[in-house]
Amino acid sequence: MTVTQQRRGRKIMMTPGELDDFLTTQRTCRVATVSAGGAPHVSTLWFAWDGASMWLYSVVRSKRWTDLRRDPRVAIVVDTGEEYDELRGAELSGTAEFVGEIPRTGELRAELDVPETLFARKNFGLEEMPHDGRHAWIRLTPEKIVSWDFRKLAGQ
Repeated sequence: MTVTQQRRGRKIMMTPGELDDFLTTQRTCRVATVSAGGAPHVSTLWFAWDGASMWLYSVVRSKRWTDLRRDPRVAIVVDTGEEYDELRGAELSGTAEFVGEIPRTGELRAELDVPETLFARKNFGLEEMPHDGRHAWIRLTPEKIVSWDFRKLAGQ
């Protein structure tokens, strides 16, 4: 995984191991896309992290899907914490890729075995991914990652 060397906030950025643990255990992300008129659009999704890519299982009739089909640039934020000294998060950005059939019906696809297993276990407590014919996969292999962990400020 490539982590962008942050100019600001180096003292609070997550190490690659911390970032991997964080993205593996968190469940919800915010996905920012660009609408046809140039306005930002932000929506919330569950995701799976495979150590290199973020996998989003999106409704194919959503504004998010339409935006990404037209312009695949995306930024995704995963964060947690209530109090200032608990805030942790990461912003991943790059180009979205569509993987598998649209909508996903469960056709055998080797490249979806890992993300579907991770997603089903994490979000549904299942060993196999349920397919409803309304969703499909989007993969973001980030070109840039910026992270923060304000808990590290306590030691400074």
